[in-house]
Amino acid sequence: MILHLFPALDQMDAPTTVWLIRHGLTDGADDRCCGCYNVRLSADGIKQAKAIAARLASESISNFYSSYLSRAIETARIVVEPHGRPFQTLDELAEMNFGDLDGLRYEEIQERYPEIFQSWMTRPTETQFPNGESFTEMKARVLGALDLLLFRHRNQSIAIVTHAGVIRLILAQALCIPDNQIFRLAQHHGAINRIDYFDQGPVVKLMNG
Repeated sequence: MILHLFPALDQMDAPTTVWLIRHGLTDGADDRCCGCYNVRLSADGIKQAKAIAARLASESISNFYSSYLSRAIETARIVVEPHGRPFQTLDELAEMNFGDLDGLRYEEIQERYPEIFQSWMTRPTETQFPNGESFTEMKARVLGALDLLLFRHRNQSIAIVTHAGVIRLILAQALCIPDNQIFRLAQHHGAINRIDYFDQGPVVKLMNG
């Protein structure tokens, strides 16, 4: 006879649920470095945001948060409509700040900053972007914001509308994935993810949905 000494995490007390939503498709981002470079949702991106809103309409979400960048804000405005709630923007939920590289086409970056480009393509988590930030700096701000939200909304359900890089960081922490393997986590535009945080640890319930 097998004795189950420890209950499954998803059978414990009510968790803190975090929905992680990647913004929809954008206009003007093709072949460009778009960290903090502001681009708007495309027509298809708006459709994706409406599909997310419909998917989450029946979920009991108490609070909504968004990156301050336009593509995230536009997505959040649509996502919150069925809930009739406002959302709050947090600077810490923004995508990587690529500094001087933001808004440039990749071929321009390769021409102007060949050493940075090579480092970025081969060792992205070790690259310091000129007048921007490093992976380590981004990780500290994102996970710091997550800790704050988990403390603020203990045993509640919240939604965060943000970017692929931010979502990968949070998922990687929950799954104990090393930094240099983080890009194995796919995040399509309009993706929905869910993590339930218990006292015993996080459980990833949905990823890249």
